[in-house]
Amino acid sequence: MIYHLFQALEKFDIPGQGLMHYLSFRAMLAAVFAMLIATIFGRKVIDLLQRKQIGETIRDLGLEGQMQKKGTPTMGGVIIIMAVLGSVLLVCDLTNIYIILLLITTLWCGAIGFTDDYIKVFKHNKEGMSEKGKLILQIALGFIIGLTVCYNNNIVVREKVMDPTVLVDQDSDHVNVDSERVINDSRWIKEDVVKSTKTTLPFIKSHEFDYKWLSPFKGKWGWYTKWAIYVFMIVLVITACSNGTNLTDGMDGLSAGTSAIVGVVIGILAWLSGNLVNSNYLNIMYIPGSGEIAIFMSAFVGALIGFLWYNSYPAQVFMGDTGSLTIGGIIGVSAILIRKELLLPILCGIFFVESLSVLMQRSYFKYTRKKYGEGRRIFKMAPLHHHYQKEGIPSLIQKPVRAIPEAKIVARFWIIGLILAVSTLALLKIR
Repeated sequence: MIYHLFQALEKFDIPGQGLMHYLSFRAMLAAVFAMLIATIFGRKVIDLLQRKQIGETIRDLGLEGQMQKKGTPTMGGVIIIMAVLGSVLLVCDLTNIYIILLLITTLWCGAIGFTDDYIKVFKHNKEGMSEKGKLILQIALGFIIGLTVCYNNNIVVREKVMDPTVLVDQDSDHVNVDSERVINDSRWIKEDVVKSTKTTLPFIKSHEFDYKWLSPFKGKWGWYTKWAIYVFMIVLVITACSNGTNLTDGMDGLSAGTSAIVGVVIGILAWLSGNLVNSNYLNIMYIPGSGEIAIFMSAFVGALIGFLWYNSYPAQVFMGDTGSLTIGGIIGVSAILIRKELLLPILCGIFFVESLSVLMQRSYFKYTRKKYGEGRRIFKMAPLHHHYQKEGIPSLIQKPVRAIPEAKIVARFWIIGLILAVSTLALLKIR
């Protein structure tokens, strides 16, 4: 709203008005607004949840300090959603297609999570919404995003966009360009925009992978097939990210802190992809308008940091599925929109391994129960973070022998998340 207000008043030449043209300035504003909303209004939300006796139901799994968490308010993801939406509505360009899709994602995934939490808390059904129901709604969101990417003319890619002949000022050795402003001058464009199924893939020469390479057809059928493959991939990424974040949400501050690290990297990648000069320098795809995603991700990170004020150990509130499904959806959709979804197994390595540990545990347990008559375990407990909390359970992997305190596990997962984040950014220069 502030952004659009300044746009409407541009003819009045208000001092400082030009700052709203800078992505970096609006990104900082978004982060600050989101943190303030989360910390100030978060306390009020927690008090309301306590008055309504919306507390977490805890199953006794024999984990240290677990039962002390009984009754802690849940559905705190409302704080994250409120902070993200409030900040984005204030400083983002609400006509930008990427922002529209991310707002839809936030509300859609938030509604799924809220419904799931509502059933658990108010209907006293520990299972919540059925897995099939959640999966159908997540897939539906994936198709909405995928078809929009496929058919919307504002979601395009420019390649080889820089014309070096206009970069250098004839009277100096310095680049004569404001790299943070959106540049639409036709002198800078050497190729037309294209609807593309290309994405970023590290360790190859051009850093680009085209989904059409997976199509067995050419011509018209090839066009339909490549977009079908791309849409399928979008659906897969969104459902995987949303559920992966949900599985990681099992310790105080674990999911929020790890997601904030991921959000910072996606914000940086969005800023680079939406910046004509920097995308040319790094030889990555220039995606017009995607720089606005960096502002959304700044609000996202600010909201998570504000939420951590209350969610860090010992937690005063849990995000519940309202928060975890929303976080995963935002991460998945934002990565897709900046064509970085194939980097997610590295960037979101924590979520990936957590999900993998659950799949491995369930599969191995069913296999051994069928073969030996009793189920056996790979980990002491899944998801993986609980493995480090448990001791005395027969499993293939016994280390560590002693249980590790929850706060230390969370801190170590954050450190691993930081290593993965830096590694992901380093991949931009590895070919």
